[in-house]
Amino acid sequence: MLDLQFICENADDVKQNCEARGVTVDVDAVIRLREERNKLVGEGDELRRQQKETSSQIPKASAEDRPALIEAGKKLREQISGIEARQKEIEADLRAEQTQIPNMTHPDAPIGGEDDASEVHLSGQKPEFDFEPLDHYDLAAKHDLIDFEAGSRVAGHGFYYLKNDAVMLEMALVQFALCKLRDEGFTLHTTPDLARDSVLEGIGFNPRGDETQIYSVNDSDLSLVATAEITLGGALKDQTLDVKDLPLKFAGLSHCFRTEAGAHGRKTRGIYRVHQFTKVEMFAFTGPDLEQSNAVHADIVRIEEEIFQALGLHYRLIDTATGDLGGPAYRKFDLEAWMPGRGDGGSYGEVTSASNCTDYQARRLNIRCKSAEKKGTQFVHTLNGTAISCARAIIAVLENYQQKDGSIVVPEVLRPWVGKDVIG
Repeated sequence: MLDLQFICENADDVKQNCEARGVTVDVDAVIRLREERNKLVGEGDELRRQQKETSSQIPKASAEDRPALIEAGKKLREQISGIEARQKEIEADLRAEQTQIPNMTHPDAPIGGEDDASEVHLSGQKPEFDFEPLDHYDLAAKHDLIDFEAGSRVAGHGFYYLKNDAVMLEMALVQFALCKLRDEGFTLHTTPDLARDSVLEGIGFNPRGDETQIYSVNDSDLSLVATAEITLGGALKDQTLDVKDLPLKFAGLSHCFRTEAGAHGRKTRGIYRVHQFTKVEMFAFTGPDLEQSNAVHADIVRIEEEIFQALGLHYRLIDTATGDLGGPAYRKFDLEAWMPGRGDGGSYGEVTSASNCTDYQARRLNIRCKSAEKKGTQFVHTLNGTAISCARAIIAVLENYQQKDGSIVVPEVLRPWVGKDVIG
């Protein structure tokens, strides 16, 4: 969340930022609640001073005066208890309002909604077909690669089984991404599929409630993770790092679970939007300054691009508009790969995203850093980015590499793990 002092001192800028993001929050309520809390703190301090003074008089008081002093001390304790209870309520309300305020936004981010994102550049060439290309759903049926019926029988709509060469293709994508990230200096992890709700909230997800996209476990404070961003960021919750050790670069392989309520239609047919998929995620912790976190952000985007360039896929890089950033992101870039079978005549589909969240998540997760040059501690900056989201990468590979005879060429960089050059 944003620093409380910053919100109160820059209320107009915060309100303008919320408007640009299309978020309705009560910034004035935050200021009012803070003032009320501060007033209660002052009143409590004064009452505790009076209580201490009264208590100090009791041993010296005469037998005649002592009962009155004891009674006065009792009343002061009751008043202090009431003040503390009210202060606790105010602080809970204050935090609830404060956490609704999104991060501030990079000044160069385009203003508007999803359709207002700006195209940074294109990479690669769209494939040209002298036949009517199939979508991945029909290609999978042709080569027995995905079983949607079995997935539906076992877990319901939106679940599926990868089969045969699709299994090898997913494992190849994972291996390729992990080897790339290891070479880039990332520490590799496999992460838990569950996390405490406090960790999800710290990262910026809403684990409970009517609008959640999260699967939660009844009678516990655990939820299934929607991304390894949650588990990688939560790994250092409540920790204080040495600034000389930063940046720290983590990579996580995990399953991801999302309810994806209401996600239907031609463009989401097949495995484009599903309830479970495998993903390799990048996460970084940097020092508390924008120069370093912006540099790491650029590096994450470079890695994403190099992965999809190596796969030989055409894509566009998008600078995400303010209304589509999500609460924690200061700036976000998406890679959208060309998918010939998506929609009517093909369209771009998001395959990666990369966000600089500055100190927004770290403040909620209480991840700090210290240095010999500065007194005290500061909140680190956190960043995240997709290396490979397997389901959507599989879509792009199947649809872009299909041949006239119905076969599918395996991208050269994946062949050592797939074990063949052509599927079908």
